[in-house]
Amino acid sequence: MLKLDSAVNKNKSFMKYLFFAIFSILSFQLFSQELITFKADDGLEITAEIYEVDNNFPYILFFHQANASRGEYKETARKFLKLGYNCMVVDLRSGDEINYVSNETATRAKRQGISNSFLDAEKDIVAAMNYVWEKSPNPMVLVGSSYSASLVLKVAKGNDKVKAVVAFSPGEFLKPQYDVKKGLEGFDKPVLAFGSQREFKYIEEMFSGVDKSLKTVFSPKGGPGDHGAKSIWKSCPESKEYWWELNVFFKRL
Repeated sequence: MLKLDSAVNKNKSFMKYLFFAIFSILSFQLFSQELITFKADDGLEITAEIYEVDNNFPYILFFHQANASRGEYKETARKFLKLGYNCMVVDLRSGDEINYVSNETATRAKRQGISNSFLDAEKDIVAAMNYVWEKSPNPMVLVGSSYSASLVLKVAKGNDKVKAVVAFSPGEFLKPQYDVKKGLEGFDKPVLAFGSQREFKYIEEMFSGVDKSLKTVFSPKGGPGDHGAKSIWKSCPESKEYWWELNVFFKRL
């Protein structure tokens, strides 16, 4: 009898293992991943990765911080697929390398002598939006980190293609050509602005001209947090707090 029970238990354990193995394989196959290129209006070729669940789903577009690449979201982009969106992660012309992922767009811009200032990268954001709009004409969510957070706020205002914005550590990185705080006056999209504890008051003041019903300005309570989208990496001790706010924000959209 003991041998029979043991055999049954082993069989149950094996079936449980088999179920989770199959489930993991199927889950992995629920989306496709593709490296693509498209051109900005000045002719620069832009590299991006698309994570696609369903052609009919809207998109979340991700943009990195200074001296970085699409690799800033290497660990995190797939998590956003669970929210009912496809995802595109873009190499902007102003950047370098992060998480062992080189910025192909920035490399091309340097090689071709194309201007690659922070503001110039706005062309890349607009090109990415146009590319996605052709695939799925549904309002999209823009996610920016540091300087690109400031750019997506600039692009999103009054833009019917944009549903909402997530801005990790935005700042006045575009001066003197563009004042982010002034540009945010009358901002017309739901926006979640993240900052470390050190950045919070500065960001809160920056968003003072945005209607309270549209904005959420957040910094973690359990620790200092981090700058930019690094705050949602596993290596950031406060990442769970950031993810909680992200989930709440997307459920409200």
